[in-house]
Amino acid sequence: MEEKKIDIQSIIGFILIGGILIWMLYTNSMEQPQEETTAPATTEQVTNSPNSNQQLANENNNNAAVSDSAALAQAQNRLGAFGYSATLASAKENTTVIENDVLRLEVSNKGGYIKEAVLKNYKTYDSIPVYLVKDGNANFNLNFNTTDGRTLDTENLYFEPSISKNGDSEILSMKLKVSEDKFLEYRYALKPGDYMMDFSIRSQGLASVLNGSQPINLDWDLQAYRHSKSISYENKYTVLAYEYEDDKYDDLGHGDDEETDENISYIAYKQHFFSSILLTDTPFKNAKFHSRNLVEDEEVDTLYTKAFAASAPLELQGGELNYNMNWYYGPTDYKILKEYNRNLDEIVPLGWGIFGWINKYIFIPFFAFLSSFLPSYGIAIIVMTIVVRIVLSPVTYKSYLSQAKMKVLRPEINEINEKYKDNAMKKQQETMKLYSKAGASPMSGCLPALMQIPVFYALFQFFPSAFQLRQKSFLWADDLSSYDVIAELPFHIPFYGEHVSLFPILASVAIFIYMQMTTGQSMQANQQPGMPNMKFLMYLSPLMMLFFFNNYASGLSLYYFTSNLITIGIMLVIKNVIVDEDKIHAKIQANKAKPKKQNRFTRKMQEMMEQAEEQQKKNKK
Repeated sequence: MEEKKIDIQSIIGFILIGGILIWMLYTNSMEQPQEETTAPATTEQVTNSPNSNQQLANENNNNAAVSDSAALAQAQNRLGAFGYSATLASAKENTTVIENDVLRLEVSNKGGYIKEAVLKNYKTYDSIPVYLVKDGNANFNLNFNTTDGRTLDTENLYFEPSISKNGDSEILSMKLKVSEDKFLEYRYALKPGDYMMDFSIRSQGLASVLNGSQPINLDWDLQAYRHSKSISYENKYTVLAYEYEDDKYDDLGHGDDEETDENISYIAYKQHFFSSILLTDTPFKNAKFHSRNLVEDEEVDTLYTKAFAASAPLELQGGELNYNMNWYYGPTDYKILKEYNRNLDEIVPLGWGIFGWINKYIFIPFFAFLSSFLPSYGIAIIVMTIVVRIVLSPVTYKSYLSQAKMKVLRPEINEINEKYKDNAMKKQQETMKLYSKAGASPMSGCLPALMQIPVFYALFQFFPSAFQLRQKSFLWADDLSSYDVIAELPFHIPFYGEHVSLFPILASVAIFIYMQMTTGQSMQANQQPGMPNMKFLMYLSPLMMLFFFNNYASGLSLYYFTSNLITIGIMLVIKNVIVDEDKIHAKIQANKAKPKKQNRFTRKMQEMMEQAEEQQKKNKK
């Protein structure tokens, strides 16, 4: 019975041995994870021991140094000395905002340039804020070579921003670093209420980094946003302009164009009523400009009007860069630009020579005076037009008086033409005698008209450039700087558009009536065989103006309509009240009866004609 007895101790022993074996297998399989999981505890124990904090800090610093050194080595392998900038915390896509009460700018870490520029107080034709820079439409870049043979572009490198104050000015420093005390810096300084900010490019400690034997090229590109209702009208006044050789001004044409000039003091990308301008105290030795028209089809709703590009070399001084500049982002307003005393007002197209002089010293001050107290700009245009026409009324009187004399002489001139129809020389000779005796001349009517041309052309340049008219309404026109609309067409008419403007229609009708009053009768009377139908041309002229002005500023059409309406009224007063054709006829007859003393020029012309006539007779024999 004893053999069948269960050995409890043996069973317990086997269980214990099996448990030990299972535990050993488990611990062997979990040995590495156990070390990792117990590491924090060990660390905690170390930190609780004497001097453990310093030991841990040294270990972390060593690890970070190894990591930073590897990153720096990798960056320097790509960028050379400028690899340092790629390891900083600022080496990421980020922007810094500086602003005042009229302008807001966002400057990007990448490239250090203005990524967004918005004018706070202005809206586009469709009520969107006016952006001059947005969504990558502009770029500013320095292309340079380094002493280790690399060619780099700042647009691909990261700058470190820092903001400070200098009085009321907000300062933004963007530094492209090669070390903590060696860098390339863009410095922006924005003053309150000003569209112009100080901008400088300078380097510190880069004489051994920059390759002075190779040029540093400044490149500035911009695609001009559309801001106005009429694409064609805005595009007409959107140009690349620049000043060179101290005070000379030039601009690129309205199509695709390239130009190169020297000693450039400013570059302006003018978008009709708004401009982006880069000015430099140290003129660029030379610069290359390019303008490209982006409006291929005016029927298509276009985002950009033109693409501008400028490239200029920067010169090192002692191995370093040091350029003091300015940026202007603001309205193309003659008054604002003039106040900077930098010849920026030249970008406002007021006309050349005497035309610009009339606008600068007469029409701009006078219109500013009128608009300062009159209730609307439309009324200011009408009052200004009335004053101009009254001032020119003596010239109009002279012109009409000459036409009246020619009308009185018309029967006698017709007789001469009929009598000497086969002898052109004799006909011309007798006609001149008649003019001389009567004291009349066809040129006396032309000269007064020519005297008015500078005034008319100056005003033609003034109204499209008057920033004050922008988005100012009058009667049915909601914007005097753009076309008025009384009807939308379901189709597009070439050179006319897809809308109907009323002011050009009224101006064309007024011009037709004026031409009918002044030249309608004489056109057919003077019709020569083989010559084009002058009456047809009289109808064609107002029609051309109707098409031409349909997309132009309604303020300009309002001026022409008012001007011709007033001129018609003045002509009626002169004709019916001031000038008496019977008295003119009697005076001409009296002049003809008097012996006429010819001046030297007339006598010489008479002699030449007589000699020509004698020669003609000899040739016939």
